[in-house]
Amino acid sequence: MKSYTITVNGNVYDITVEETGASASAPVARKAAPAPKAAPAAPKASAGAGSIKVSAPMPGTVKAINVSVGDAVKKGDTILVFEAMKMENQLVAPQDGTVASIDVAVNDSFEAGVSIATLN
Repeated sequence: MKSYTITVNGNVYDITVEETGASASAPVARKAAPAPKAAPAAPKASAGAGSIKVSAPMPGTVKAINVSVGDAVKKGDTILVFEAMKMENQLVAPQDGTVASIDVAVNDSFEAGVSIATLN
């Protein structure tokens, strides 16, 4: 018998396959215990606190946040660094302003189009 652990869409399955000469039997799948959840993220400023929304251009995971609420930013300043498709990308300020909210935390995953931060 051979045992395998397979992850499909975030679900972990332990699979045992029995080999019987000329023909192998169908694998027996059972759902494993769920992986432990990460610790809760630090509290965030309320979403939409500012009038200028900075949205995610593509799905990704936050690697570093370069600004804090209340910081002044210029057009093109890096707000945060995120990983998408195994590459690090920078999310930059679309115009001059003051950071009103940061709506994500380091290691958060996000989808395209969601609000990442807001500026005033």
